Amino acid sequence: MDRLIEKPKLSKATTKRLSLYLRCLKELHKEGVQRIKSSEFSQLTHVGSATIRRDFSQLGELGRSGYGYDVSYLISVFSSILDTIEEKRIALIGCGNLGQALVNNNFRRNDNLNIVCAFDTDPEKIGSVFNGVEVYSMDRLDEILPKEKVTVAISTVPSQYSQAAMESVVKNGVTAILSFAPDPIKVPEGITVHYIDLTTELQTLIYFDELAQSRRG
Repeated sequence: MDRLIEKPKLSKATTKRLSLYLRCLKELHKEGVQRIKSSEFSQLTHVGSATIRRDFSQLGELGRSGYGYDVSYLISVFSSILDTIEEKRIALIGCGNLGQALVNNNFRRNDNLNIVCAFDTDPEKIGSVFNGVEVYSMDRLDEILPKEKVTVAISTVPSQYSQAAMESVVKNGVTAILSFAPDPIKVPEGITVHYIDLTTELQTLIYFDELAQSRRG
């Protein structure tokens, strides 16, 4: 299948589900599964079958009634939407325990997503190398980010420091930021910021778990 020339305009919630779908489909493909119905896929992804069909319908005719969906075809469709065909060079801002875990993983399932440099204020971390990625002083942002052609930043910096840090990365050409600090960051128009609040994610998980347990009871 040819890559989509234009990416469809999807909601953030739908896009997150597509990422989940793609991950599950790749596992099915490894297991030799060739086609799957929405009801079966629902059990695997824990997403309602009606929601799955609605998400899929936004992308065209992906399946046939009574037949289901071709796994390989879905992988090609979702990959064309979600996967980048260009290398995205990423800076990690904050190299504590979470930051080190991220750089040690370094998106090994996607060759086009690469953390190429890391920054911290801790003298004990500066100069260290994690999984081949050197940790620089925050004072060197202006030097290193343009040199490494970084366009994406992942921030694990606490909320009280994240605004100043992100102003520095935006100034140096970063247009996309993934922040693990829950407080919003003020950025210029045209800069995309997504937030991951682990407390919120855990609370959401527990809510749905307790809801499921009560229904079983």
